[in-house]
Amino acid sequence: MAAGGDPQALRDLLADDAVFHSPVVHTPQQGRDKVFAYLHAASQVLGGDHFRYLREIVDGNQAVLEFQTELDGIQINGVDIIRWNDAGQIEDFKVMVRPLKAINKVWEKMAAMLAAQAD
Repeated sequence: MAAGGDPQALRDLLADDAVFHSPVVHTPQQGRDKVFAYLHAASQVLGGDHFRYLREIVDGNQAVLEFQTELDGIQINGVDIIRWNDAGQIEDFKVMVRPLKAINKVWEKMAAMLAAQAD
């Protein structure tokens, strides 16, 4: 995340039936391609010099990772909740973000990034 990530490495980490739960999209996004699009966009929007993980809690095949970053002067605090399968591929990825001001900024930037990817 800090460096923007390696797109192919990210794609390889995703199970075919992966599911992504966005803090701003009401329905789960299903399938490797959709999950990749969201996570890749997130790495471009949220990754960079300000991004850092604060805490990692790992238990078996699941992890909770608390992160912080800054976007256009807005402090963002969030949590990634990740579950992977026996092959080590991500099956489920949920992101929660606070405060509301941060969610609105993430939505704005993610919408632009996803639209650019679709072109």
